[in-house]
Amino acid sequence: MSVCFKKLFHLMIDQNMSNTDLMQKAGISANIMTKLKRNQYVSLETIEKICAALGCSVNDILEFKLNENTSSNT
Repeated sequence: MSVCFKKLFHLMIDQNMSNTDLMQKAGISANIMTKLKRNQYVSLETIEKICAALGCSVNDILEFKLNENTSSNT
């Protein structure tokens, strides 16, 4: 299972917020923004900061996706 942050970027567009705006408001680094764009791991603390900055819940910024190559025999 993997995490997808597509919802976050749609929400940012809806709120007319740039990457720089989110970085400043949430107190996150450019490295974290890159990880979000690549759907890589970020800490729960980072997710909390983003939710607080956007005034939203976790479900508004991320979703879990099943990996296509996950076998039912594992």
